[in-house]
Amino acid sequence: MEVMQQDNKVNEIVELLKFKACTKQKVYRGIQETFKRMKKIAADLANEIDHKIQDVDKAVDVEYINISDFEFQVKFSGDVLVFSMHSNIVAFPDNHILKKNPYILEDERRSFFGAIVAYNFLADSLKYKRMGDPGYLLGRFFINNENHYYIEGVRQMEFLHPDVSQNILDDEILKQFIESAMVAALEIDSQMPSFEQERVISVHQKLSKSMLGNVQKVGFKMSAT
Repeated sequence: MEVMQQDNKVNEIVELLKFKACTKQKVYRGIQETFKRMKKIAADLANEIDHKIQDVDKAVDVEYINISDFEFQVKFSGDVLVFSMHSNIVAFPDNHILKKNPYILEDERRSFFGAIVAYNFLADSLKYKRMGDPGYLLGRFFINNENHYYIEGVRQMEFLHPDVSQNILDDEILKQFIESAMVAALEIDSQMPSFEQERVISVHQKLSKSMLGNVQKVGFKMSAT
């Protein structure tokens, strides 16, 4: 009886691995390939925009920066967009809108997603290592084992179709994701904190140069699309 119970547990583990681990491996391979494609699209887009803006003002640069297999940046007009690929495959909580989608309910394997996030930082925040300066989440790009995508983002990304069952990944949507993140960063200007907020600073702030920071962007509004 004990041997049979052990065999049952082993079989249960194998079945779970087939269902979850194999699915997640497929999703991970997909998100890796997607991120590589996104890098090339971002590099080409940055080069195209830089070429055009140089004819207007040579002091304005648009630059693609490759950081690692998991990150790249696009730098422009005092802003840096940081695109990062999660190393883990994720699922959504039960109360998330995706969990109620018939396409997801039909096959649970479709509910596992690879994720790419886009954050906006001020270029000087990174350059001068102002540790207290904020970064702003602009969008999250999710892809499942069937190359269906789902995007959550700020108002500037509301062009996207909300039904994951209809959203099939292609290079055009990756380009739109990057372009929309750039538009969002450019449309929201940096604002100085009030005089009262900066009346007193610490020695740590002075030595770390964070007294030059605390500049924030106000106006980003998130919406799940």
